[in-house]
Amino acid sequence: MYKQVMKININTNSNIPIFNQISNMLEDYILDGTYQADEAIISTTQLSKLLKINPATAIKGVSILTEQGILYKRRGMGMYVSKEAQDIIMEKRKASLKKDTLKRLIQECKKLNITKQAIITMIEEDWDD
Repeated sequence: MYKQVMKININTNSNIPIFNQISNMLEDYILDGTYQADEAIISTTQLSKLLKINPATAIKGVSILTEQGILYKRRGMGMYVSKEAQDIIMEKRKASLKKDTLKRLIQECKKLNITKQAIITMIEEDWDD
């Protein structure tokens, strides 16, 4: 039996497709320990009922994680978190952070004539907040 998640946040007005929001949400639950390795996740049927979405959308969100090796299927039992799930998610998100977020940050800093040392100082000042 899966652990019922307390908070399901899907933004129907977002530019991010609902199936991607579902996969991101499940990744967050794996990273924060809500779902542990070899533990069953919420079923796609339950997800679709809770979110009032088409079951195919929930299936697509879960399928993304299955294709990435984050989840695996136990026949007749549901979807489970792989042992490597946290490492896979962290590596994927670190790569995305570097490729997207940091690149944009650096470009914006250059436009604003903010030096590398100045941005490092800003980060250090806010790091523990």
